[in-house]
Amino acid sequence: MAPKIIHTEGESNISTERQAWNSKHPDAKTRDLLERDASAFLHQSLSSPCVSTIARAEGIWIEDTAGRRYMDFHGNSVHHIGYAHPRLIEAIKAQLDELSFSPRRFTNDTSVRLAEKLGEISPGDLNKVLFTTGGSDANEVALKIVRAATGRFKTLSFWDSFHGAGFGAASVGGEATFRSHQAGPLLPGTEHVAPFNCYHCAYGHSGPENCGLACAKMVEFVLEREGDVAAVIAEPMRAVPVVPPPGYWKTVQEACHRHGALLIMDEIPTGLGKTGRMFAFEHDDIIPDIVTLGKSLGGGILPIAAVIARRDLDVCGDFAIGHYTHEKNPVTARAALTTLDIIEEEGLVEQSAEHGARALSRLGEYKAKCSAIGDVRGRGLMFGIELVKDCDSREPNRELAERVYYRCLENGLSFKISGGNVLTLSPPLTIAEEDLENALSIVEAAISGEMAV
Repeated sequence: MAPKIIHTEGESNISTERQAWNSKHPDAKTRDLLERDASAFLHQSLSSPCVSTIARAEGIWIEDTAGRRYMDFHGNSVHHIGYAHPRLIEAIKAQLDELSFSPRRFTNDTSVRLAEKLGEISPGDLNKVLFTTGGSDANEVALKIVRAATGRFKTLSFWDSFHGAGFGAASVGGEATFRSHQAGPLLPGTEHVAPFNCYHCAYGHSGPENCGLACAKMVEFVLEREGDVAAVIAEPMRAVPVVPPPGYWKTVQEACHRHGALLIMDEIPTGLGKTGRMFAFEHDDIIPDIVTLGKSLGGGILPIAAVIARRDLDVCGDFAIGHYTHEKNPVTARAALTTLDIIEEEGLVEQSAEHGARALSRLGEYKAKCSAIGDVRGRGLMFGIELVKDCDSREPNRELAERVYYRCLENGLSFKISGGNVLTLSPPLTIAEEDLENALSIVEAAISGEMAV
C-alpha cells in the first residue's frame, strides 16, 4: 500500500501584500529564477517560495538580479562583519592553498588555534570545544554532553524558543513551526515553560518585573517537581527580540544549582557582539555551563558552529557525541578565526553597543509620538518594533506589520517580522552610523505612511 501523501496549500497561502510585491518584478530574469527555485526546491514554511533573488552581497548590501539594492537587516544572523569582508575572503583563499581539508582523526594547527581562541574569549572555565557544521547540531551535541554528565535525560526549555531544526533541537525548541504534528513525535522528556515576556508580562496583567521573576520561579517549580532534569537550555535574549528582566537568569541559574541541572546558553544568533557584549549572557552577570555558537562564526561565508563547555564536562571520551566529517575543517576554522580577529581588531562589539543605544533612543522617541507602536526593545544591534492596534491592549497589528515590511522593501531595506507583528532589525556590526540612521528613517516613514492609508 502506497504511503499517504499530505499536501500543503503552498502558493495559495501567499498574502495579498506578497502577491502585490511579486507583481512589481516585471523583469524576466527575476521571474524566471523565482519560478525555477519554486520548482526545484522542497517547499517549507519561512523560506520557500522565496521573496526575491540575490546576485551580489557586499557589506550591509544585497543586490538582486535586476540590480535593486537592499540594506540587509536580517541576514539570518550570519553577517556580523558584513558580507564579503575582503580580509576574510583573502584568508579563506590562502587557507585553500595551504590545507583544504583535514580528516577528523588528524588534527591541524588552524582548528586547534580556533578552539584555543574560543576558550580565551569565553569567561570562566568555558574552554573545552567541539565544532559542528551548524547550530542545530551544536545544540544536539550540548544535549548529549549534559545527559552523560548528569545521568539524566530530561530537559527544560521555553515555549517560543528556537534551537534548530533537527529532531533533538526542535524537541527542546518551542516554535510551533518546527513542532508540527505532521512530523510526528519528538524527543521524550523535553519539558517546556512560559518564557520571560509571557502573556502576562507583555500585556500588563501584572508588573513586568515581578511577573518576569515569577516566570523564573516557574523554572524552579518544574525542576523541583521533575527532580531529574539534566539541563535548562535557553536563549539568553530571545531573538524576537525580547530582553530578560533584571535578575531573571541569576534566579534560573541558582535554581539549576539547587536541583543538579546544568545551564546551556544558545548564543547562536546573539553571540559574538550582536548585543553589545561578546556574549549576550554577560549582560546578566552569569556564566553558563555550556555555550553554543554558530551562524556569524563563519563570517557570513562558511558554515561552522561550536560547543564550548566547562572543562570538567569533558566526560564523553568513550562514545561519539558529534563525529562530524568537517569537525576540524581547516578552511571553516580559518574563516572563524579571521572573523573573531576582525570583530576584536575593528572594535565591533563596542560599536554594536554604541550604535544600538542610539538606535533604541531614537526609536523610543518615535514611539512616544506613534500610537501604532506598543514596544521598542532590544540590546546592541538586535532590536524590535512591536506594532499594535491599541497601545493599552497591545493587540498585535499583523496587517500593518506586513504592509510596513513591503513598503520598506520597496525603499531598499530588508528585515524580518517576528511573531507576526514585531519588526526585527539586526544589521551587521560594521554598519556606518549614517546608514543606520537612513534605515531607521525608512522604517519610521513606512509606519507613518501606512497608518495614514
